[in-house]
Amino acid sequence: MSALAKPFDMSLTAIGQHLHMLEQCGLVRTEKVGRVRTCQLEMAGLDALALWIDERRPEWHRRINRLANLLSSENA
Repeated sequence: MSALAKPFDMSLTAIGQHLHMLEQCGLVRTEKVGRVRTCQLEMAGLDALALWIDERRPEWHRRINRLANLLSSENA
């Protein structure tokens, strides 16, 4: 895990907490053999996340457009 944490300005504990959360969400699978923990992306979890985002994208666009219209009418 230390190799994974190296590029980030975070403690090893914080990296471990993030990995634990990603594992709970089904996005990452970790395995510990001896003192070495390996991490692997779970494509099924990423596919489920992509579907969730795609389902919500139209509503997000509508809300952003409404906000943009509101802001532009206040500046006019």
